[in-house]
Amino acid sequence: MNIIRPRLNDFFSLPFRQEDVDFIIPYIDEDVPFYIDPFLLWKSPSQQDNSLHLNLINNFNFLGHQFLKGNKDCIDILINCSECNEIGLGTSKFKAGKRIGQKTSNEILSLYKDIPQITKSGFLHFEEIQLFIDNIAEDRVSDITANFIKSFLIDYTIDQCEKLNIPIQQVDIDYFDNKTNKFITDNVFLPINPNTKRSILFVPKRWIRQTTFISYENYCKEYYSPTILKVGQKPERVKVLNFNRNNYDLVQTYIKIRELQQTDCKNDPLFKQIPVLSAKRRLDTIIKLPTGKTDNADRIYEDTLCPLLASLLYPHLDFAQEQSRTESGVSIRDLVFYNNCSEEFLNDIYTTYQCKQIVFELKNVKELNNDHVDQVNRYLKDTFGRFAIIFTRNEPPKKVTKNLIDLWSGQRKCILVLTDEDLKLMCQVFESKNRTPIDVIKKRFVEFNRLLPS
Repeated sequence: MNIIRPRLNDFFSLPFRQEDVDFIIPYIDEDVPFYIDPFLLWKSPSQQDNSLHLNLINNFNFLGHQFLKGNKDCIDILINCSECNEIGLGTSKFKAGKRIGQKTSNEILSLYKDIPQITKSGFLHFEEIQLFIDNIAEDRVSDITANFIKSFLIDYTIDQCEKLNIPIQQVDIDYFDNKTNKFITDNVFLPINPNTKRSILFVPKRWIRQTTFISYENYCKEYYSPTILKVGQKPERVKVLNFNRNNYDLVQTYIKIRELQQTDCKNDPLFKQIPVLSAKRRLDTIIKLPTGKTDNADRIYEDTLCPLLASLLYPHLDFAQEQSRTESGVSIRDLVFYNNCSEEFLNDIYTTYQCKQIVFELKNVKELNNDHVDQVNRYLKDTFGRFAIIFTRNEPPKKVTKNLIDLWSGQRKCILVLTDEDLKLMCQVFESKNRTPIDVIKKRFVEFNRLLPS
């Protein structure tokens, strides 16, 4: 059975949700578009995080001081630190990134020679290098951070695997050793990516952001442009980087400002539900929509319902992705959710219908017909288990209901139909918090089972 955008827990059929664990659940085929922000370690109330940040800075400054002494090995060490495929963070679609080259590594370490203040005191926040070196951004900062604290991440990952019964294998892994100040290889037990066969390291959610708190973009927007440029001027990257190298005191002023703003630096949630007011507005938009394709109503229905369902069903169902397919020349839009088996109802669906992921098909039609049901039925043969949900505007006619029952009797497939009235009820319980929106789907599941022949 294919899994859309598989995660580690989906591949191994592990019954936990992203909401339930302390770390980012990695995808099997692609990176998670977040980054480790070392500023979060620096400002953390945890002494452990502070210690890791100090260790990170000491290691980075060690390379700089070795460079000043003429030790060229530090250039290769920094190159090795510039990519950490084991953490699976970033924007790569192939679970593998490229390291920086000799030229970029030399440029970074040359900051210790070219800027007197750094020569004397080193960095307190090494993510500053984004303000001096081209082609360095949050992805490099994140990977360098991970490599310098990889020893901790190895222990952390092993601990999480033991708690959650995540399968592990014996594997060799390289990490930077603080005692020898070199990369060494150790043989440990870690989870393995089933596709790449590479080891996986978990990263605590409290460390991640979509961009670093100290960044080139923030510096230009909040400090350089209003302080240095004239009104109407736009920053040019090469000029900005050169200016920063020659005016490090001004860069330090910006860093001090960011330190004073540390309460604004918070980890970014992996998924953020829409507010109740926004949910009510989206529901109102859907209710007022005409059925069919008039004035793009079908597209508006899909665009409005997609984020609404993703929020209503979280955290019981983690959103996987929306996708489009073509059936006999007709474009059809689906939503796919991970079935985490996090409660009895979802576990029953998984056990009975081999449904690792739940597909929702969206139909802005006045009356559902058997062709719509057949489209879903054909789709289930190839991709998913034997369970799906159709969201449409009105209750299906009796002949469609009969077809759904016959489909269950003949092929043991369960396709539920939910309507605008169900969507209203889901929004009501989302607002009241007395129950959960997924209970509405459960209610429909129970009602459907009552119709089935004994």
